[in-house]
Amino acid sequence: VRMASAAEDDYICPVCCEIFKAPVLLSCSHSFCKECLQQFWRTKDTPECPVCRRRSSREEPPYNLALKNLCESFLKERNERHSSEEICSLHSEKLKLFCLEDKQPVCLVCRDSQQHDNHKFRPISEAVSSYKEELNAALKFLQENLKHNKTMKGEFEKTVQHIKSQAEHTEAQIKQQFEKLHQFLRDEEEATITALREEEEQKKQKLEEMNRHISALSHTIKDMEEMMRASDVCFLKEFPVSMERVQISSQPDLQMPSGALIHVPRYLGNLPFRVWKKMRDIIPKTPVILDPNTANPWLVLSDDLTSVRNCRNKQPLPDNPERFDFYPCVLGSEGFNSGTHCWDVEVKESQRWCLGVTTASNLGKGCDFFNTDVWSVEYHLSGRYIGSGFRVKRQLDRVRVYLDYDRGTVSFSDSVTNTHLHTFTATFTHTLFPFFYCFDSLRILPFNSHHL
Repeated sequence: VRMASAAEDDYICPVCCEIFKAPVLLSCSHSFCKECLQQFWRTKDTPECPVCRRRSSREEPPYNLALKNLCESFLKERNERHSSEEICSLHSEKLKLFCLEDKQPVCLVCRDSQQHDNHKFRPISEAVSSYKEELNAALKFLQENLKHNKTMKGEFEKTVQHIKSQAEHTEAQIKQQFEKLHQFLRDEEEATITALREEEEQKKQKLEEMNRHISALSHTIKDMEEMMRASDVCFLKEFPVSMERVQISSQPDLQMPSGALIHVPRYLGNLPFRVWKKMRDIIPKTPVILDPNTANPWLVLSDDLTSVRNCRNKQPLPDNPERFDFYPCVLGSEGFNSGTHCWDVEVKESQRWCLGVTTASNLGKGCDFFNTDVWSVEYHLSGRYIGSGFRVKRQLDRVRVYLDYDRGTVSFSDSVTNTHLHTFTATFTHTLFPFFYCFDSLRILPFNSHHL
């Protein structure tokens, strides 16, 4: 229930406890809002007063016009009182000054009161002008911020489309790679089962040999029995041959040979491990994988993220903070902050290249990328060099990068001839990322299983 002041009590409807709206008067002298009274009567069998319960003699009581006019006057006066912001609520004087300490308008009496002792004041017009300038400056900042956010929203909408394309392409590559693994496993399964069946056939041939021996022995016995029933002369004529057949057939009894059963462990023993080891031996590992989110828009990465080429056409890619925007560069996907790391890069297809390591914070935004925190070797067939790294004087096929983070060294060598090119020495305190400048094409070479 809303609390009312003493001045308002005379204008409050007893039912809704609000200022009367279209008040009506009952014969008992009590007044109510017309709508409030009608709602109350709907719940009753007889029209009675909500206050004294006296029955009303009229179902349509008359309007209390005097009370209606008083309520309207009261509301008007209250609204004017509340809207009169230029009058001091304490002293009923006009507000002419602004207290700089309390940040509020005051009258001349307020200025001289103890509450504002030693406070500084300004005319309201000056304070309004000053604060409007301040608010206007803040408003302009918000307007610029809104404009920037709308621009960023448009850019991010494009980025969302790129994210969707990235996800779809990556999902397709995942399925393709897993299909290769599934096919490898299917081939291994088929080869293993084929070997098992071949051994099964070999073992079963022993039984066939036994059946042939038994059949031959049965025929010999049958022939000998017939010869025993022949005439004496025939018997004597055939005896030497028959005796020789008996002797030939009289071999030792057949025995179950050793190893007659399937060699089950050959197929089931450590089967998952043996298949995994074979898979590991034939599937190479690339020690460094490129990060497409850092690649300059002029660069195209292979699906397996191990090679990069300059396509000579700028792609419509999001300008995310990690992306190189000036040089045709790309970083490795994994950073290093301890240990030793090594990778080989094929550079024979490029007439201009630069590779090495750089700090994680150096994302190549702008032209000063090569001035700090880049340890690299570079080659240029003709023209000016790119940065301040060690310059190779002849074209190479493959370059090996060897990072020893803990010792603070980055070494480069010709991995074909195993010839040392250059070593940088520094104290590394930040995460280092493999770095590649590509004018033509570069490829990170996989390591064989013995490197793993």
